[in-house]
Parts: sequence; C-alpha cells; structure tokens
Amino acid sequence: MIPTNLFILGIGGLFAGILAGFLGIGGGTVMVPLLVALGYEPIQAVATSALAIVITASSGTLQNWRMGYIKPKRVILLALPALFAAQVGVYLAEQFSSTLLLLGFGLLMLVNIYLFEFRKGVIAKQKGAENNGEKQEWGNPTIARIITGGTGGLLAGLFGVGGGVIMVPLQILLLGEPIKVAIQTSLGVIVVTSISASFGHYLNGNIVFVGGLILGFGGLIGAQISTRFLPKLSSSVVTFAFRSLLVILAIYTFWKAWDI
Repeated sequence: MIPTNLFILGIGGLFAGILAGFLGIGGGTVMVPLLVALGYEPIQAVATSALAIVITASSGTLQNWRMGYIKPKRVILLALPALFAAQVGVYLAEQFSSTLLLLGFGLLMLVNIYLFEFRKGVIAKQKGAENNGEKQEWGNPTIARIITGGTGGLLAGLFGVGGGVIMVPLQILLLGEPIKVAIQTSLGVIVVTSISASFGHYLNGNIVFVGGLILGFGGLIGAQISTRFLPKLSSSVVTFAFRSLLVILAIYTFWKAWDI
C-alpha cells in the first residue's frame, strides 16, 4: 500500500469520525466509497469498513461505560439478534456481484437521507409525548428488539455500516426509549455487529487489515474532535452538508457500479 493511499485513508477516517460523532451515524457511509475509490473491491471495502467501525464504536462505548451510561441488558437484548443477522449480511454480501453490492450501497445512501429526517421526526414526536406525560411503545418488545437489532446487524454485514441511523429511531419508535439512551445503546450494539461482521468477512478473506486500522484510528480521532468543536456549527448547515454528501456518494457509487 503506497504512502499516499495511507494518508488518504487517515484523512478519510478522520472525516468519517467527525460525522459519526456529530450526527450519530456510522462512518461506513464515507469509508466504503473512499475504499472503492482507492481501488478496493466492493466486498473488501465493506469488510474493511466493518473492521474500522469496531475501533470507532468501541472507543465511544468505552467512554459511555466509564460514565455509567451503558445499560448492559439493553445492549445484549438488541445485540443477540444483531449478532446473527450480521452473519446473514456477510453471506449475502458474498453472493452479490460487485455491481449489485454497489447499487445496494448507493440506494442505502439515498434511503439514509429519508432515515435522517425520519429520525428527527420521531425525536420531535417523542418530546411531545414526554411533555404530555406519555410513553410511546410498540406492542411486543421482544419482536421490536429482534427487528431493531436484526436490521442493524444485517446492514453491518452487508454494507459495512454501523446501522445506528436505523437502530436509533426504531428504539425510540418501537421501544419508547429516550433519544440519549437510544444513541448510547445503539453504539454498544454497533460494537457487537461490527465485530460479528468483521469476523465473518475475515473468514472469507475479505478484510484489508492495514486499511481498516488506519481508517479506524482516524475515525477515533475525528469523533473526539467533533464532540469538542463541531457543536458550535449551525445544525441547518450541517444537515444540508450531510444531505449533499449522501447524494454525492450515492451518485459516485452508482457510477462505479455502472463502470464495473
């Protein structure tokens, strides 16, 4: 691996970590397209991104644990279905052609725009319910946890993303969890899903370890930067930038899928 690529991976991981820390999303949305642009096969990009997310998510989860914010039972109940669903995602990623995998990832980027807005709407609805002394909760919590954790795990194994962008609103919507609890729990579950996905991809020989480690440690630093400095930025500016980024990444991914 040439030094220029190592530098680009470090910067890319830094940027992904900044987004992850400020917006509460997985860095895989940036890392997978970056790896593809550097010449990695799509399946390698997905697998290597999953390894990088192990590092970034573990850092945040460890900090939450030390501060007493992590409730192990909540994490375990979501992590169990996620653990198995991640292996399903790994299997499907192996079956998909490079073109189909990139097309799916591009569609996920576009869906993420909707999910980001959906999450904001769910949070606003929850705040209104809390002000009225109500707690929003779906009928069966066991099924709700299977759906929530399973969806996050499937995305982790298939596309190399954390899955937090869907797990957070589902916890709020289906389990009635407060937003802060949902984010903290989701981060803990992402550690499990990314480890499971990484292990599955490792067995299939898909991970590029040097790239994954550089991305992961770059993301770790980026997340620390974002928590200290980026909250000063206007949320509307950041939201617009995030949407624009997702559209650009989706277009690029579709172009790569067409070009293969």
